[in-house]
Amino acid sequence: MSLEPLKSARKRTVGAKQTIKAVEKSQAKEVYWASDAEARVVDPILRICSSKNIPTVKVESMKDLGRACNIEVGCAIAAITEY
Repeated sequence: MSLEPLKSARKRTVGAKQTIKAVEKSQAKEVYWASDAEARVVDPILRICSSKNIPTVKVESMKDLGRACNIEVGCAIAAITEY
C-alpha cells in the first residue's frame, strides 16, 4: 500500500498516544501501522479501529512509516485526521 495519502495529508497523528486519542474520538480517517512494531503498542489501537470501522494499512517497517511522517526516527503507528 502506498504511503502517499499519509505523506500528503493536511493533518495527521504520529505515535501511539496521539493516534489512540484520534481513534477514540473517531477523528482518524485511516490508520497506518508498522509490521515490525511491538504488538502491545499497536494491537489495542487496531482493535478499536476494527470496532469503529476505521480502515487500517500495514506498512513494511517503522523506519518507512517515520519517513512518511517526516520524522527522523521510526514510528509504530500514525493516522490521517484530515486529507
